[in-house]
Amino acid sequence: MTIAAFFDIDGTLYRNSLMVEHFKKLVKYEVLDPSLWHSHAKKTYNDWDKRQGNYDDYLLEIANIYIKSLKGLNEKQMDFISSQVIQLKGDRVYRYTRERIHWHKSQNHRVIFISGSPSYLVEKMAKKYAIEDFKGTEYFTDESGNYTGEFMQMWDSENKQKAMLAFKEKYHIDMENSYAYGDTNGDFSMFQMVGHPIAINPTKELLQHIKNDEKVKEKISIIVERKDVIYKLDANVEIF
Repeated sequence: MTIAAFFDIDGTLYRNSLMVEHFKKLVKYEVLDPSLWHSHAKKTYNDWDKRQGNYDDYLLEIANIYIKSLKGLNEKQMDFISSQVIQLKGDRVYRYTRERIHWHKSQNHRVIFISGSPSYLVEKMAKKYAIEDFKGTEYFTDESGNYTGEFMQMWDSENKQKAMLAFKEKYHIDMENSYAYGDTNGDFSMFQMVGHPIAINPTKELLQHIKNDEKVKEKISIIVERKDVIYKLDANVEIF
């Protein structure tokens, strides 16, 4: 049986969101209208930045704008900007998570990315970190390579669970001895499925979900990385 390590990317490995970085680059290169940022996403971002709003709300708003904006764009047109995102931002990762990827590789574990970011970004991130397999949100194109506006999301708990079950079947994975890393409620199903779940800088919603599930609570590790210090917390940590 194979031991695997499943990693979310946004907020778990990468210290932001690949989709958000891509959206910003599309605006910067004027592929998308800059007013999309100023008239929609900027307020939600500022609310979160001032700690007056919810980060998940900000990401969801960006995702909705991103999905609508992609329609009609060509995948070849997007490839250069996608490469720019990984080239310029791909090293902006958490030290703890990066070291865990190296450790899993040294143990001959199969490392797999499961991310809500677009698959064309996840693929490039996987290549950068020499990851064997991955699953991201699929954005569908027509016969001319233009995005249709249809997609299959991978940022929710249900679809991440389906992806893990597919990988389990593909690689004959021993889930009880495998690992999962995530930071938001969308990663909770991954924690339920493995013997060694690790929450990285978890959101308040995820922490509450962990505290309400005795099986996950008793086996999970909670890691918080701030500045140059890495903290390991007990699952009974008080939530404010």
